[in-house]
Amino acid sequence: MVQALLIMFVAMSLIPAGDTAGKLLTTVHGASPVFVAWTRFLLGGLAALVIARPGWARIFLDWRIWMRSLLLLGGITSIQTALTTAPVASAFAAFFIGPIFSYALSVVLLREQVTPLRTALMALGFVGVLVVVRPGFGAEPGLGFALLAGLFYGAFLTAGRWMAGIARPRALMAAQFLIPALLLTPFGLTTQMPDLSPTTAGLTLASALCSMGGNLLLFTAYGRAGASVLAPFVYFQLIAATGLGWLVFSDLPDALTWAGLAIIVGAGAGSALAARPGPRRA
Repeated sequence: MVQALLIMFVAMSLIPAGDTAGKLLTTVHGASPVFVAWTRFLLGGLAALVIARPGWARIFLDWRIWMRSLLLLGGITSIQTALTTAPVASAFAAFFIGPIFSYALSVVLLREQVTPLRTALMALGFVGVLVVVRPGFGAEPGLGFALLAGLFYGAFLTAGRWMAGIARPRALMAAQFLIPALLLTPFGLTTQMPDLSPTTAGLTLASALCSMGGNLLLFTAYGRAGASVLAPFVYFQLIAATGLGWLVFSDLPDALTWAGLAIIVGAGAGSALAARPGPRRA
């Protein structure tokens, strides 16, 4: 259990680290968000091929894999666009509209069970997102794209529940990287690229491998402790994103953003805890 928690914390740190590397590429080295998304999918997909088991490519025949991959493509491209102007912590806070949207979609489309407590906590989390985004009241530029990324991600999560069990996690991960890489290739080759240097090559690799590594470790942690136990710790991403934004860009959230972050983390962790199955009676 302790080992699974440690793996989870590393995974939740690697994912915002990959986005931080992407932000450096777009804001400092002139790369377009499309280039960052394309190289992330391409390099992550090539790395995922190494660990995929024989016969995994059959899942390309399932249209649902393509649909789910398109949702991920939209999410990654949107969050990279958001990060060209928005601080890392604020973008991640807005992005966490995703679990709220996923909850609503799962209730409507998958007929998942509704509980008053979880619904109230999700509503509270939505209030936290509004506090961060502050639509019409001096919101950070780019947070609209972060919200769009969250909506894509929420639909991606719901599609994952709908498709549960159709393939092994490693095969799913390889497909969800390679399909967007294929679809983005015409745009990635013609969009604004950074000047080739050891720094930009390193950041491009870091963006891709941190993202792929974080997702792989997430699968590993869930395999050791179960999703219901580890779900609250997904919100450690917000803490890691805030720390990285401060260390790399000297960005610290203002008072309202801190309040929104606290609401999102508290409500999200509470909702995840409330979703756990209760103890069985003898």
